[in-house]
Amino acid sequence: MASPVEQFQVQPIIGGDSAVAFTNASLWMVIAAATATVFLVASMRGRALVPTRMQSLAEIFYDLIANMIRDNVGTGGRKYFPFIFTLFMFVLFCNVLGMIPGSFTVTSHLAVTFSLAAFIFIAVTIIGFATHGLHYLRMFFPHGAPLWTAVILVPVEIVSYLSRPISLSVRLFANMTVGHVLLKVIAGFVPALGIAGLLPFAFLVPLSLLELFIAVLQAYIFTILTCVYLNDALHLH
Repeated sequence: MASPVEQFQVQPIIGGDSAVAFTNASLWMVIAAATATVFLVASMRGRALVPTRMQSLAEIFYDLIANMIRDNVGTGGRKYFPFIFTLFMFVLFCNVLGMIPGSFTVTSHLAVTFSLAAFIFIAVTIIGFATHGLHYLRMFFPHGAPLWTAVILVPVEIVSYLSRPISLSVRLFANMTVGHVLLKVIAGFVPALGIAGLLPFAFLVPLSLLELFIAVLQAYIFTILTCVYLNDALHLH
């Protein structure tokens, strides 16, 4: 029986073991970006008054992110819609394509999720300072708090702020990794148990549906937390 973590092994495709090798992880990131692009272009090409199923799904995603930005960031977040929508679609397709047998789950690697989270963290910090200047530092000391509490609150707020890319990346990485490991373990019992393997096989169906739901949910959570951080940068807290 193959190891449950073997599915996460990064293999070079072009470039061998060099630092700039094109790996299976790189390939599936390209596939995710290309698939999302093709889906959106194809779904909106006709722009029918009575939308097709594909167009309806694309419009659902569009409205979901538009409402997310409106509810969590406000009107000031509209100009960031292209980035947030692109982020959501990329993470969503990386997660969902990772459900295909024989594929590679890009978001199961902490290096990928942390790179995304670190970019968001740096971008949000730049937006905060660009919007408020040095007044952005006020977010590390809650308004109205007694001055003497600064020695406690400021370090706590700084640690909390710096931990954002860690919590954001680990949440996505852990959920995608654990779910795929569980699926692999249960799937391994199917051939090993013979006729009795019908039981774990039957369990795989609802578990796969649950994992698909989690894949969509984690893309949503990753995006909504990005909106929350952006709201803090634009409006402080």
